Amino acid sequence: MTVTALTSAQLDRAAGVVLATACGDALGAPYEFNSAASVARMLEGLDAIPMKGGGTFGWAPGEWTDDTSMAIPLLHAVAAGKDLRDDTVQNEIVAVWIDWARTAPDVGSQTRAVLSGLEPSAAAARVAAQRVHDASGRSAGNGSLMRTAPLALAYLDDPAALAEAARAISDLTHYEADAGDACVLWTLAIRHAILTGELDVRVGLDALPGERRDRWAVLFDEAEQKTPADFVRNGWVVEALQGAWSAIAGTIEDGTAKHLRRGLDAAVRGGNDTDTVAAIAGGLLGARYGASAVPSAWKRIVHGWPELHATDLMRLSLHAVAGAADDRLDYSHLGDISTLVRHPHDEGVWLGAVGSLDALPDDVDAVVSLCRVGTAQVPARIAHHIEVWLIDKAEPHHNPNLDFVLTDAADAVAALRAEGRTVLLHCVQAQSRTPTVAALYAARHRGVPMEQALAEVSAALPAAWPNPAFREYLRGL
Repeated sequence: MTVTALTSAQLDRAAGVVLATACGDALGAPYEFNSAASVARMLEGLDAIPMKGGGTFGWAPGEWTDDTSMAIPLLHAVAAGKDLRDDTVQNEIVAVWIDWARTAPDVGSQTRAVLSGLEPSAAAARVAAQRVHDASGRSAGNGSLMRTAPLALAYLDDPAALAEAARAISDLTHYEADAGDACVLWTLAIRHAILTGELDVRVGLDALPGERRDRWAVLFDEAEQKTPADFVRNGWVVEALQGAWSAIAGTIEDGTAKHLRRGLDAAVRGGNDTDTVAAIAGGLLGARYGASAVPSAWKRIVHGWPELHATDLMRLSLHAVAGAADDRLDYSHLGDISTLVRHPHDEGVWLGAVGSLDALPDDVDAVVSLCRVGTAQVPARIAHHIEVWLIDKAEPHHNPNLDFVLTDAADAVAALRAEGRTVLLHCVQAQSRTPTVAALYAARHRGVPMEQALAEVSAALPAAWPNPAFREYLRGL
């Protein structure tokens, strides 16, 4: 049910959807239930929000909340190629949610009311959702929108099916039409961003019943004219969506990868349901800018139920749109992949090709991969592994976030070294990506002039020859 030939940039964007959802969730978790003014006081003097953990539920640094946890069964189903419109698949999802909710530290009040004592079936869930609605007169909380992002990955080639699935999955816990409308609009916007690299929340308006389209168009207009802090009732799905879109629309600026962090920052600073609004915003920002725009510092620590990490989210997402990942990716047909040398400016950094993963020096305890590797290719003893989305192509469309990615990769090496770790920095042949990032690391963090850094790193690597785009970037510094 997916597009069969995605470009590298589209794959990057697909891999970023759930990852950025989780990062927004973890970023906002410590500030949940605080007003915008309180959040501002807590963050006074900070240019960027730290992913520090804490809050009402004592989250660990980087730990996601129920927002992402409820999305995980959807992501697993999508990665398995299942049609989420199917009753059997929905039964499976409801069963997982029920089991999760028994021990989860934080479950939304409306969702808990639906799932408590529930028979594990979609039909029973919908009956319970309507019962909760009838008892209170409303059921348009933000709990279905917060988990909806993975659905876009399942129907990249079929927007009508996506709209149908989004409403069906929303209805499992949220009876009111506003919740279903929001899920339809947001997932179609995510799909559009993955395929085109454009942000357009209005692209799904025609998928709504005619009588509700004008209302949502006005709501989007309002979001663009206000700030996230203006939407104080963001536990309601309408204002949660407005808050998320306000955070994104108000921080676009130059449209670079930095927008992802700025947008999430603005969502959290809006206050109240900070984790949920940032998670919602993260799904669309990840679809626009990709996994490559997510800071490595976040990727290293983001985690949550059921014992998943950034790499797991990326691989499940890629599995959903491009097939299963192999245990090992075989690059042997490209020639020599055994290169392994010390960085000429830092004895604590090894530079290598992908084959060096099979012969790691004993002192290496961290790996920064500049190419894709198999699920079991990095030795299990390596607890600190960062995967960087960097394509060895000179054409700009292959690496739309090139400036950010190269700088972030060099800074990731520096952060690991600051912790006293010995790092392997590698790509496939240590030919283009590895010397580029190694030289940038030396220039940014070891005080070596750029021209000298590149020359000496290239001399140490027998096949070094960065592609023209990478060389141009380094010269520009």
